[in-house]
Amino acid sequence: MNLPSVIGEQAINKVIEEHPFIGEILEKYEIGCVTCGVGICLVKDVVSIHALGDEIETRIEQEINDYLKTQNIREGATV
Repeated sequence: MNLPSVIGEQAINKVIEEHPFIGEILEKYEIGCVTCGVGICLVKDVVSIHALGDEIETRIEQEINDYLKTQNIREGATV
C-alpha cells in the first residue's frame, strides 16, 4: 500500500488506537485488525496479507489516504 510512512511503517494496533476511523475502514472490508490480539502487522502490509485482490486493496488504500488528508497527514510525513 502507498501510505505516508508515518502511518504505513507503524503497527496496526498503534495506528487504530490513534486513528479509530482506519479500523472502521478495515472492518468494512472484513479485515479484523480491531479485534486482533496481536496487532503487530505494519499498516502498509495489513491489506495485502488478507489477499483481497488489487481492486479492493486500491479502494482501501484510497479510503485511508482520503481520511489521512483530513488529518493533514500526507506522503512524505515520517515517524
